[in-house]
Amino acid sequence: MSAYLTPPAVLQGEHDVKTGEILAEVRGRHPQAPWLSRIDGIAASTGIDSRGWMLPLETAAAPGSGPGLRTPGAGQARTALAGSGFTEHEVSRAIAALEAIPAPQTVQERTAPAWAAVQTYGERAARDALRAAGLDTTDVDCLITSHSTTPALPGLDLTLLNRLELRDDVLLLPATQWACIAGTRSLALAADLVAADPDRVVLVVISEALSTTYQPADDTLESLIVRLLFADTAVAVVVTGRPRPESVLRLDATWHHTLPGTTDLHRLETREDGTHFVMDRRGPRAVQQTVAAMWEWLRARHQDDGHSWHPDLLLAHPGGTRVLEYMEQTMPDSWPEGLLAYSRDSYTSGNRGGAAVLDILRRAHDAGQKPGSRTVLYAAAPGLTATALEGEWL
Repeated sequence: MSAYLTPPAVLQGEHDVKTGEILAEVRGRHPQAPWLSRIDGIAASTGIDSRGWMLPLETAAAPGSGPGLRTPGAGQARTALAGSGFTEHEVSRAIAALEAIPAPQTVQERTAPAWAAVQTYGERAARDALRAAGLDTTDVDCLITSHSTTPALPGLDLTLLNRLELRDDVLLLPATQWACIAGTRSLALAADLVAADPDRVVLVVISEALSTTYQPADDTLESLIVRLLFADTAVAVVVTGRPRPESVLRLDATWHHTLPGTTDLHRLETREDGTHFVMDRRGPRAVQQTVAAMWEWLRARHQDDGHSWHPDLLLAHPGGTRVLEYMEQTMPDSWPEGLLAYSRDSYTSGNRGGAAVLDILRRAHDAGQKPGSRTVLYAAAPGLTATALEGEWL
């Protein structure tokens, strides 16, 4: 198998959201939270000072348009107050005060503007990637898309087909639930597609508005961490079966791994006020198991090379810096230091979900790489599932 990548296009969210702004919003909304005194230390431990969002913080933190007390809630509250000995006038005043409290945003209020942004960012990234590949929209034979945080039907694939005016015989492959492995798994699928037909041109577009998981009303420690972690990004890349003058990386092998019984560790839950990302503290240890499995794949793949083989770059999105540290601790002692430098650099401005690996790849490309530099790309996602690829810079 050989597949060739041209330089990926990366569009960060245009609204720069500072960590200090998020902490101020949290302090104002949850002054009695038991963990409030720890939030500065928690924020510092993420290593993220700012992140780019497609929409401003004010949009994510805004109240909904409806009243806080809705029917039949108002009727139930009135009955309860009246039964407790309050006068009719007192009950009416209390109900009026409750109704004046704004409600959280609904699913529609949160998702609609984010979905519009996801489409716009995805289109821009697609055009940039095609331009970098020296190709036109009419050259695309297959389109792979992913956007796990903004459910829509029709999805991003149909949006792009129409906005880019792709041919009507283009194969559309939407993958809305790949989440954090969208980057690596879409490249693996694209490699399979061009292996079957080397003349095929595959366009990959991933556009994620992870800021939709920002839930101001949540007062749990886990919700605070989610607020601090995520960034919005759109990425795109062209994959071909034959090298082009613009090609920068060749992919030679792919690996997939899924850990059974781990679907409860990370998940998106859709509630009446929008999407909530739920994390279990056991998650990082489960991700470490997929890392160990990847080490074994690489060891078996290069067992004939003795101890001489090692990657020159490791472009990894395991979900956070804690697992990056585990990767550094468990990789062979003979491997050089600094293999995860671009991965760490990407995390300093937020977790980009499925767009992360291509963002990391772009950082490595912009820094300049020697031809023949051996590279491994890896990502893990809720499920718990992982995909890795191995290749060389051209």
